[in-house]
Amino acid sequence: MTAERLQRLSELRDPVLVAAFEGWNDAGEAASSSIEHLELFWNAEQIYEITPDDYYDFQVNRPTVRLVDGVSRRLEWPTTTFSTCTPPGAEHDLLLVRGVEPNFRWRAFVAEITEVADVAGVTSAVMLGSMMADTPHTRPVPVSGSAYSSEAAKRYRLAESQYQGPTGITGVLQDQLVAAGIPSVSLWAAVPHYISASPNPKATLALLRRLEEVLDVEIPMDQLPVRVDEWERTVNEMTSDDEEMSEYIRALEANDDATSTDPNALPEIDGEQLAADFERYLRRRGPGSGSA
Repeated sequence: MTAERLQRLSELRDPVLVAAFEGWNDAGEAASSSIEHLELFWNAEQIYEITPDDYYDFQVNRPTVRLVDGVSRRLEWPTTTFSTCTPPGAEHDLLLVRGVEPNFRWRAFVAEITEVADVAGVTSAVMLGSMMADTPHTRPVPVSGSAYSSEAAKRYRLAESQYQGPTGITGVLQDQLVAAGIPSVSLWAAVPHYISASPNPKATLALLRRLEEVLDVEIPMDQLPVRVDEWERTVNEMTSDDEEMSEYIRALEANDDATSTDPNALPEIDGEQLAADFERYLRRRGPGSGSA
């Protein structure tokens, strides 16, 4: 990394790292699309790129050729990029990390990311992921997560994941950051497993809404809610013609409704926490947001 880029990293204000990776951790492209959304609407500037040769099998993750202005060709290699941005009104900057889950040398890979985070003075981190699950597309997208402490889990109202088993680069990076003394939480959106088409804007929107709460800053959603409506109409049309699929979705809905109305499944309501959340919501929306 050049001295100029090192200087720019060191000048970030209490930066929060937000990361997502394509592949196993990115069902419906919901996580990587969330980072792309932030890069676009907050005019993120790319500041660093990991050299891919040591981490990727190019026969699995092949480089791609793109046309520039319909004339010249540009070769793009699978890699992980770092970009910075300053959300309007925020007291901290963001260090956005977006890439492809590596094929080799995971420990060296996360160590390199952690080194960049250390240079930037990252104060906390948020991992974004999405996974296939038995959830109906007709219901709100469940977002679960994990935190570095029970206090953080309560603060961010995370429905802590009970998952045990194989993990992806997101879980490995979170573990490495915590070990390095950087508090880190993860947010995971559940994507209906019977919808293989990508992207899934509904899951992206759900992740961004929860990220908005964690960062305590308003994220511009622009046309994303409109795309969600269009996506739902398309999926409804596709599934309504298949009676077996329709019956399966109704069963998922019934299970979802039964779970949501089970008194034992509802979290304890903290009045002070709700009040604090509401005040934070009004602050994000600016002066006069609480008026009728």
